[in-house]
Amino acid sequence: MKKILIAILVVIVLIFAYNQYKEYQRFHPKHANYNTSKPLDLNHHNQEVVYNYNEAVEQLNSYVTMQWSANGIDVRSPESDDAETTLAVNTYAKKLAKVKFYEAKLEQSKQLKDKGFSNESIQLFEETGMSQEAYQKHIEDKTFKNRLLLALPKGNLRSGEKSAFIYEIQKLLVKKGYEIPVDGVYKSITQNAILDFETKNNLFADGNIDQLTLETLMD
Repeated sequence: MKKILIAILVVIVLIFAYNQYKEYQRFHPKHANYNTSKPLDLNHHNQEVVYNYNEAVEQLNSYVTMQWSANGIDVRSPESDDAETTLAVNTYAKKLAKVKFYEAKLEQSKQLKDKGFSNESIQLFEETGMSQEAYQKHIEDKTFKNRLLLALPKGNLRSGEKSAFIYEIQKLLVKKGYEIPVDGVYKSITQNAILDFETKNNLFADGNIDQLTLETLMD
């Protein structure tokens, strides 16, 4: 009988010890601290975002541990719905949302850098609020416009002249609704289309491409 009581006592002690160990494991830093497996850009153009993210994570971790050690509340998996627990869980949710907000910024920045974006480009992307696809097209259009402006001839185009620049001008004119051949050759049909475009846009109408005409045509 004595052996049975001792055995029962040992089992009770082991169960108690196991439960205590489980509670310890739940709130040991290895398990309690917030971690993410997402790749983040810690060289973000705005280092304040990185600082705010790290600060938010630290505040979240401290809050989780404090609520458990001081109040016995597991804000991640609450076992009660009393007023104190509800308040603690709601506060935890707000702190977690703050972490996720900064985390999303850093994750997006890392994804863009993996695609070749620079800090400057990412900053512009964030300020414009465009989608990644729209912003990528914006960058491509801007690059194209700059290249076309650099290719602008210093003198007037000559009848019969053929070039890649004229080819691109014809493509732009077609986008504006002009029905002209896109062959890269400067003929009267192209000149007349340019002349009409200049007239309609209150530009100096001479049928030649200058910088003002080209910039208006690219808008």
